[in-house]
Amino acid sequence: MGKPLGEFIRAKRDSLQPESLGLPDRGRRRSPGLRRQDLAARAGISVEYLTRIEQGRDRNPSAAVVDALADGLGLGPAERDHLRYLARITAEGCSVRARPARPSRQVRPSVLRTLRLLEPGIAAVTNRLGDILAHTSGYASLADGTGLLDADPPNLTHYVFTDPRARTFFTDWDAIADEQVFDLWHAPSVENADWLTAELAPVAGPEFTSRLHRHPVPRHGTLRLTHPAGYELRLLRETLELPADAQQLVVLLPADEATARAVERHHHPPEGRLRSLS
Repeated sequence: MGKPLGEFIRAKRDSLQPESLGLPDRGRRRSPGLRRQDLAARAGISVEYLTRIEQGRDRNPSAAVVDALADGLGLGPAERDHLRYLARITAEGCSVRARPARPSRQVRPSVLRTLRLLEPGIAAVTNRLGDILAHTSGYASLADGTGLLDADPPNLTHYVFTDPRARTFFTDWDAIADEQVFDLWHAPSVENADWLTAELAPVAGPEFTSRLHRHPVPRHGTLRLTHPAGYELRLLRETLELPADAQQLVVLLPADEATARAVERHHHPPEGRLRSLS
């Protein structure tokens, strides 16, 4: 997946205006954002060393250097965590196999029982690749007519970038696209993420690849949906991490009374039982 640490630092430099960090305006620059020499000075390292990091020629900067770069870029907590994560996987030298194996789609029986307790609410078990591994009838009802569950197996990341209906369904499509790409960096392994990107990049195009190398850190705000049935929905997202399985249990809750009423009108009690896609 390229030179993630250097790409992230460069992307953040390009997005910063020197004035926002209290630096003087030095007039016209050949490239946008914060100059490399300014960041090096703020971080207390040499320009040559910063260049090596950005170009992927130095793959093991110390924790102190990583923290100094975070300070120099004025990163918030989520971005700092991501910078440290990228530094770690860069130092580990994550080599990618020619055709990495797809991660397991199995969901533990106890997790499935937990999911049943949430019926008929809107909930699903996913992983950071976007695979939808199991879901409640409420989730299936919400997805009805959107195309989200049409693929076999369904994958939210693939849907967001390749199905035109996703751009209507997700009111804030750009924010959702950023979230899905960001999660790839925190997938069960970099090899698994590369399995998906190898399949997705050729069909998703620059909307996907530009985000992959820009590392946008999402805010995970209220989920806004424009359902093809005519409903405008606002949903809160609660996520329970399942670290032993590298999976997440995601529960969607109405954020207001109008959404609660719309969900109630739209949902029809299922004839079958909980559907697992494992």
